[in-house]
Amino acid sequence: MPSGVVQTRVYAAFADGTRLEQSDGTSWMGMFCLTMMRTALELARENPVYENIATKFFEHFLGIAQAMNNAGGQGIGLWDEADEFFYDVLHTPGGRYLPLRIHSVVGLMPLLAVEVLEPTVLENLPGFRERLEWYLNNRPDLAALISRWYEPGIGDRRLIALTRGHRMKCLLRRMLDPNEFLSEYGVRSLSKFHRENPYVLDVRTERKVVNYEPADSQTGIFGGNSNWRGPVWFPINYLLVESLQKFHHYYGDDFKVECPTGSGQLLPLDQIANELSNRLIKLWLRNEKGERPFARACGSSLGEADRDRYLFHEFFHGDTGAGLGASHQTGWTGLIAKLIQQQGSHGTIGMVEIPADL
Repeated sequence: MPSGVVQTRVYAAFADGTRLEQSDGTSWMGMFCLTMMRTALELARENPVYENIATKFFEHFLGIAQAMNNAGGQGIGLWDEADEFFYDVLHTPGGRYLPLRIHSVVGLMPLLAVEVLEPTVLENLPGFRERLEWYLNNRPDLAALISRWYEPGIGDRRLIALTRGHRMKCLLRRMLDPNEFLSEYGVRSLSKFHRENPYVLDVRTERKVVNYEPADSQTGIFGGNSNWRGPVWFPINYLLVESLQKFHHYYGDDFKVECPTGSGQLLPLDQIANELSNRLIKLWLRNEKGERPFARACGSSLGEADRDRYLFHEFFHGDTGAGLGASHQTGWTGLIAKLIQQQGSHGTIGMVEIPADL
């Protein structure tokens, strides 16, 4: 068996040698590795050669988990213990590490790197299990980074994730806070905290400022698209719902988190996933005034001919739910159909009736 893994962290490089160690990019790769591992395990049911491939992606995931906690062997992690949040870190040529303390969806991305293995998977694929346990037994430093592997959960399932129970609860506390990420229509891409507390970074003679911008950007950068600066983005919300469902599959109903933060209401993770799903569905439902939030785009209403049409916008206003950007972004906003299907099958859509034509 190989004796180690290679750290893998995603970063952006600048002309002067400065690097931006990315929490979101690295987390995406962690999620990718676990998804490919899961795919290989499925294929291995028919062809055992894929067990080796599944092991390789598990090995890559270990390297990513190590990199998230120890940049270049310098002991610098992307997790900030004082703030209890993940941040991007700016690494300068002089060896300085500067965490960018921005409360953005960048810090929530580690929640997406999670997989739950059924006991039958390990029973039916002994080659994969042997290699996996070799790594965990011979690299206890890496095993400690994997969430509760040696503690079976509900149904004797095993959890592999970038975030352990404590860190996951810390992230959810911010994510489910109406004064930070949680809006009436999903999870914002930037915390509302930055409306009154802009993040400021002085770089040489320039001052960089990140404000909460729930709609279109106030500058022309990225084509006027505010990206991670406040709007609700459907694909990210969908993936967060899936991650909550996976965590619940392992932890069960006894693991509860306050939702919304500050409400005093403790809910298991599947109910929190349902709550988030219902908020996303509400983008297309008429409120007590007969208004549909997505139709509030740019402060104008749809024409008479479009009043009964359902548009699938690129992103949504972080406070009002107004549809913004491209109005036919069914490539990802069409995921609403899957959430409606799930909520309908669970009987958890809520008190508002879903129109038959939605």
